[in-house]
Amino acid sequence: MFDAHAIREDFPILKRKVNGYPLIYFDNAATTQKPHQVIDAERDFYENHNANVHRAVHTLSQEATELHEGARETISKFIGAKEPAEVVFVRGTTEAINLVAYSWGLRNLKAGDEVLLSLMEHHSNIVPWEIISKLTGFTIKYAKVNIDGTLDYQDFEGKFTKNTKLACLSHVSNVSGIVNDVKRIAKVAHEYSALMLVDAAQSVPHMPINVKDLDADFLAFSGHKMLGPTGIGALYGKKSLLEKMAPFEGGGEMIKEVSYSPQSEGCEISWNAPPWKFEAGTPNIAGGVALAEAVRYLQRLGMAEIFQHEKELTEYAEKKLQTCCTKLALYGTTNPNLKCGIIPFGIEGLSSHDVALFLDNYGVMIRSGFHCAQPLHQIFKLQSSARASFYIYNTKDEVDRFVEVLKEMEQF
Repeated sequence: MFDAHAIREDFPILKRKVNGYPLIYFDNAATTQKPHQVIDAERDFYENHNANVHRAVHTLSQEATELHEGARETISKFIGAKEPAEVVFVRGTTEAINLVAYSWGLRNLKAGDEVLLSLMEHHSNIVPWEIISKLTGFTIKYAKVNIDGTLDYQDFEGKFTKNTKLACLSHVSNVSGIVNDVKRIAKVAHEYSALMLVDAAQSVPHMPINVKDLDADFLAFSGHKMLGPTGIGALYGKKSLLEKMAPFEGGGEMIKEVSYSPQSEGCEISWNAPPWKFEAGTPNIAGGVALAEAVRYLQRLGMAEIFQHEKELTEYAEKKLQTCCTKLALYGTTNPNLKCGIIPFGIEGLSSHDVALFLDNYGVMIRSGFHCAQPLHQIFKLQSSARASFYIYNTKDEVDRFVEVLKEMEQF
């Protein structure tokens, strides 16, 4: 049985008080807190195994390499990849998408080609494509989003043409919590011989994911949103695509051989095999080890159980919020079958930052602003929004306290 109260005991930070009140952390879509198992795993690496990987025959280097590549294998199995070589370590979702944009997009997209996005995308899945479209001349098309925050599937699918080369879509909106049917869009993309990139930053931490079932060509996610450290994440790519792609950065590790030619007075370079071809320089070894520990922690809880816990908590919170304040508005759909643990809301007459600061006075942490998704806020006709987002350690008791503070805010 899923027991959030028991889980909380693994998280040292949740014992903190803020402004004299017990910490209630509802900003999990931005980043999650870390259990002591993950903290201990990173510390153990530095205390007992610290060395560079793939570069030496001594004991510490061999141990570090084994831990590093073992972490890759753990993560690849977690998302259902065919083999570890399909998992590239990156700093996070942002770098993963940029890697695809520059290594694949810059060399494969030209004037006349089309890339499809939705208007609910995080800026990390908009800005790289806008940048390189100015360099190569391809066209970006944006699919509509309905006023309740759901994707307009008919509009998205209707924008595919013979010129479409890539479709990009968030699996879960970081603003509304809407779960998109990326498998459906991938099927249409492949019918048009286009590739499918999935921004899974808000789905891999919260629900069972199998890249083979989704038939994603690329899938990106961040470690810090799933109990892991900051500065580590992964890009999944089908091996046949990774093998054809050029490196994202140059340096050590990503080369197979560099040889100087006196005849040409230059160096000839051959690339390493994927995934190392895309991992120039010393990687975040300790971060990868800790992320693998985070994966094992989530697997022990069960991803289906985590998803169910969040859905129940979200439904409970939305029902309480709908009756707690006359000036409170929920944005997007409240249909529990269409979303997971994210609730965007606002208080009439107050900015989202005012709401967040008032809650902070009582130890309640939420997010305020655009959440790096301004086009979606334009659709909602909002200057900004407040956002509560849940994870494995959040409870109904915390929701009740959250609602109490909001009632005090309205009275104030």
